[in-house]
Amino acid sequence: MTRSATAGLSSRPKLCASLLRSASRHAGWYFHPQKTKVVYCADTNRKGRYSTVQFDFLGYTFRPRFTKWPNGTYGVSFLPAASQEALKAMRQEVRRWGLQNRTDLALDDLARLVNPYIGGWINYYRHFYQSALHNSLRRIDFHLRKWARRKFKRFKQKPKSAREWFARIVKTSPALFAHWPLLYANSRIPGAG
Repeated sequence: MTRSATAGLSSRPKLCASLLRSASRHAGWYFHPQKTKVVYCADTNRKGRYSTVQFDFLGYTFRPRFTKWPNGTYGVSFLPAASQEALKAMRQEVRRWGLQNRTDLALDDLARLVNPYIGGWINYYRHFYQSALHNSLRRIDFHLRKWARRKFKRFKQKPKSAREWFARIVKTSPALFAHWPLLYANSRIPGAG
């Protein structure tokens, strides 16, 4: 490309932004200058390079992601998934529950206590790239295993035994916690020998 052609590519987002501003002003809309930006939706078919290729909106981050397409092939698509801020807020909420300290409750009681929250998160974020939720949901299981080690003396010094017990519970009651069907639907149970 010539120098003038590459200069035109870098000015396109600015031109789009100014056109949007003038059209929106005419319609009576106003955009926040720090929150509004023109984003290049890169994917397998659009390979251009721009400074802004992702944005956050309503708890989702929209960006290029590697995915399996309906025809069975793989490629890059511009897709939403739970944002890092939303996942961090989920993990903070799980920590606030202090599950490992609730040894006064049975496992069923813990499930009744937290399932409305977990179910809400899954219902909101599962529609797009649900695998982004997996690590945050596994933190709940980490706290549940810590709970078992505190509640049952036989697991106190035996974390492997606690993992095996946890795997048996997941296998025998796969719908006890709202996130278990999502995480362990294909028998990927950690600690199961």
